[in-house]
Amino acid sequence: YLRKCKSCKLAFVGRVPREEELQAFYSQYSYARTQWLSPITRKRYQELLVEFEPFRKTGRILDSGCGAGFFLEEAKAAGWEVWGTEYSDEAIKLCTEKGISMHHGSLQNAPFEPGFFDVVTSFEVIEHLHHVKDEAQSFHKLLRTGGLLYCTTPNFNAISRYFLKDRYNVIGYPEHLTYFTPRSIHALFSSNGFRKKSLTTTGISITRIKKSLGKSQQAFISPQSDDEQLRKKMEEKWHWKVAKLLANGVLGLTGKGVTLKAYYIKK
Repeated sequence: YLRKCKSCKLAFVGRVPREEELQAFYSQYSYARTQWLSPITRKRYQELLVEFEPFRKTGRILDSGCGAGFFLEEAKAAGWEVWGTEYSDEAIKLCTEKGISMHHGSLQNAPFEPGFFDVVTSFEVIEHLHHVKDEAQSFHKLLRTGGLLYCTTPNFNAISRYFLKDRYNVIGYPEHLTYFTPRSIHALFSSNGFRKKSLTTTGISITRIKKSLGKSQQAFISPQSDDEQLRKKMEEKWHWKVAKLLANGVLGLTGKGVTLKAYYIKK
């Protein structure tokens, strides 16, 4: 089903999934299974919030598609007023119990005033959407002028895809509907009222490579995953930290890291 825009090179699924397909797919997913948060991820969230401090004016932050609300828990602890959006009743319940103000449904239908937020975040969500222009316009509407959008998504130009080719399990219908590269994500945001602050690609996933090759059934997020074990080494050993810096430097320069990290400011 993959297609590519001739002008911006955005890769996307040409077929729009039916509501029954989406319900059948996502009914298999339980947020109760995602109640483990890596201490390393928690640390990364805290570091990210330090980066957001220069943009704090109203003190309001929104995480679109916030899942179990782990990032917003950290933001709340750092003194932010936190809001999230989700489709799942289970996620809404989990986040509400954590004291997070929630909107049930799409960002386009969220009842927030224009310019309400200092920062809007979107972690690994936009690839699940078919109408990404609508999402970008909603980000722009909800941010104040000068506010920050932080968005992460799988990189379609990742070195893993070139190695695994059609076995690369990031490419999967109907879970992922839009596939971004540095070029195409910049085209999306710059054409919808944003200017670039920073755009890079980082990381490689041993867990995903093994799962794509059918050599492992390990969960992506677990204390035992290969990725988590590698992350621990990079946190604890100085020579692994240096290796990480060097690898991410190369992946950033070449645009071949597995994750796109986009910082854009509302004009």
